[in-house]
Amino acid sequence: MASERIWTAALVVIGDEILSGRTQDKNVAQIAQWLNVQGIRLAEVRVVADREEAIVEAVNTLRARNDYLFTTGGIGPTHDDITVDAIAAALGVGVIHHPEAVAVLERYYATRGGATEARLRMARVPEGAGLIENRMSGAPGIRIGNIFIMAGVPHITAGMLDALTGTLEGGRPVVSKTIGSWVAESEVADLLREAERAHDGVAIGSYPFFRDGRTGANFVVRSPDEAAVDACLADVAERLAAAGHAATPGGI
Repeated sequence: MASERIWTAALVVIGDEILSGRTQDKNVAQIAQWLNVQGIRLAEVRVVADREEAIVEAVNTLRARNDYLFTTGGIGPTHDDITVDAIAAALGVGVIHHPEAVAVLERYYATRGGATEARLRMARVPEGAGLIENRMSGAPGIRIGNIFIMAGVPHITAGMLDALTGTLEGGRPVVSKTIGSWVAESEVADLLREAERAHDGVAIGSYPFFRDGRTGANFVVRSPDEAAVDACLADVAERLAAAGHAATPGGI
């Protein structure tokens, strides 16, 4: 059977505030979920400081080995928002004020104190870039090549993702279903390995927990083929039962 094309994306989360713990990142989960619906798998995530060399290295490494690269953070109006400059440096291009972005910001801030020099920093893009619509706060996201430069504020990121929905080429969304059992995962490691080998194109993840004084684990089966997921789940349930462990559909 021919292997199915798998589309991948990487995410660079940019910001000293994430690395210091002052801000808890919420974008990884929402971007991963959105990508899955587009038929794209989030393959890797890197968190980097607000340093140009760190951003350049991450961007050039991850854009080369994935179909798409997303970045969040560092595109605001202050001096420490250096993402645009860093990505321009990574691509070897200059930075310009995008005319459409300038017009958007001038309209948005017309009744909010005007488009100041600081606010117009949010119209700066790597030369050759296009825009990602932002209905939430005016300042647009940026797309250039296979790179998508997005806000760090989660609800603004969500709006930018909504604007991108249906515009990226991908494969089939990954289907995932869960089964759980009150058993230590070490007791069923071989069972899970054998089940995964028996079902082409299916991956099984094991997630242990300790609850109410008992040890258990949830097993998540993933594949773009829902029928394959269902067949593998049934197989795992049968193997667990044969080993004396009851299985709980949907997980525990």
